Order: sequence, then structure tokens, then C-alpha cells
Amino acid sequence: MSDDEKTADAASDDMKRKFREALEKKNAQSRKGEAHLDGDSAVHSTHGAVTKREFRRKSG
Repeated sequence: MSDDEKTADAASDDMKRKFREALEKKNAQSRKGEAHLDGDSAVHSTHGAVTKREFRRKSG
């Protein structure tokens, strides 16, 4: 291997390490929140439409 290839491999390994650290940091941020294991939703009293729409054909 020449010196250029060694420096390219070292730069590539350094870049991979930086990306891996950034990904681990990102994943740690998303895991920090609540798990919501109780399954309780924020929406409690939903209801359907008040009136049913009626579609008529246009005559003439």
C-alpha cells in the first residue's frame, strides 16, 4: 500500500466513526422520551359527523 492509500483509508475510517457517533447521538435523543406503554391516547371523546351529507344528481 502506498502512503496515499493509507491516508485515504484513515480518512475513510475517521469519517465512518464520525457518522456512527452522530447516529448514536441521534438515536439516544429519540430514546430519551416517554415510552407510552400504558397505551392511553390523548384523544378521549371523539364523535362522528353531526349530519350525514346527501348527494343528489343535477337534474337537467
